[in-house]
Amino acid sequence: MNLSFDIDQSSPLPLYAQIEQGIRGLIARGKLREGEQLPTVREMAVLLRINANTVAKVYAELENKGILKTKRGVGTFITKPDPKESKRDRKREFIELSEKFLTDSLSLGFSFDEIIQSISSQKKFINKGG
Repeated sequence: MNLSFDIDQSSPLPLYAQIEQGIRGLIARGKLREGEQLPTVREMAVLLRINANTVAKVYAELENKGILKTKRGVGTFITKPDPKESKRDRKREFIELSEKFLTDSLSLGFSFDEIIQSISSQKKFINKGG
């Protein structure tokens, strides 16, 4: 299993949010697929050199969102969210993420056209499996 994402201890973004983004990014890029098992909370904490409680918080949050499923005594697995249950939540979350992204990008001085261009280049990157 390839869990290649970085945790930046000096980032203003909380560690749990960085881990959640990392896992979601791996899923979005197809590096983690439905049915794949994640490391245990303890293994992930050792791998990322962070507190196990932080990892447990992320796993619980992703399970609440229907992205992970924990089978007691077996492990934690990537699952496919039920579209009926998650469509409204996903749309709300997407709107919140896009608003935050736009606000942060504009506050850094990027123009709307630069933001769109960056998004377009990322689409090409993701489609190539990068």
